[in-house]
Amino acid sequence: MKAVVIRTFGDPDGLEVVDVPAPVAGPGQVRIATEAIGVGGVDAVIRRGTLAAYGFREGHLLGSEVAGRVTAVGEGVDASWIGRRVWAFTGLSGGYAEQAVAAAEDVLALPDGLTGADAVTLGSSGIVAHFALKRAGLTPGETVLVRGAAGSIGITAIQLAARRGASAVAVTTSSADRGARLQELGATHVLDRTGEGGPDAPTGFDVVIDVVAGPQLPLFLDKLNPNGRFVTVGVVGGQPPADFGMRLMDAFRRSLSFSTFSSDTVPGPDRQTVRSSQFAAAAQGDLRTVVHELLPLDQAALAHRRMDTGQVFGRVVLAP
Repeated sequence: MKAVVIRTFGDPDGLEVVDVPAPVAGPGQVRIATEAIGVGGVDAVIRRGTLAAYGFREGHLLGSEVAGRVTAVGEGVDASWIGRRVWAFTGLSGGYAEQAVAAAEDVLALPDGLTGADAVTLGSSGIVAHFALKRAGLTPGETVLVRGAAGSIGITAIQLAARRGASAVAVTTSSADRGARLQELGATHVLDRTGEGGPDAPTGFDVVIDVVAGPQLPLFLDKLNPNGRFVTVGVVGGQPPADFGMRLMDAFRRSLSFSTFSSDTVPGPDRQTVRSSQFAAAAQGDLRTVVHELLPLDQAALAHRRMDTGQVFGRVVLAP
């Protein structure tokens, strides 16, 4: 079968389409013929070699979420899964392929009316947005800033924050066009990438959800209101300065909080319960997904170039 691996760490040209044996569903697993493959920020971070210290090596088969039809089940898995359309989390590898395997507990049947592309746009990002806002303790009437809002996590976070009664939902973005699209999704204020906005924009925020991190993270710590909570859910802009915590200490009397969040820390059944609810809402049109582009699997490198140059609004999806 066709798959995409990292030949060399670095830019997208290091991705290579290869022929590999089809995976076999082991005990507790299902095998899926993929129809849609999500291209996420974590894939780009792994591709660059940023996480090599955590065991990722050249030759790694990228991809963490797929949608498709179950073609086989392993020992201990109910055979009724065979033939069903599903979304699945494959871990941090194995998704960029014509067939993938996943643990049965990480598989969810798709509701009628939800496409595979929509499922992989929402499946992982929706969980991050939901539980990051929960960790931040957002309450009605508070102000929220979503930094890096044009990706699938940010787009979902905007909608969820508005649903939870935020009095203002500001976003950072790179252009007026993107800002207008984010306002259609529920954003109330548009800021530039440094956090500057118009005269009516809030000057402080109770909650910041940050997908970017990077060298400018301290600027956004400064935008927290007293008792403000900053939750970073990604590092697509790179690691923050090593001494960024000094910003928190300098603002000691404002009682600020900073935390990281990974959905890995949420129990699997809780993730699946929220994901099922979000899939149902998306199928009914109550939660919007944005698929930037659907590309063939062999154009994975192009998908990554789009991400690296900031061209993506929503999520790029690969299709075998």
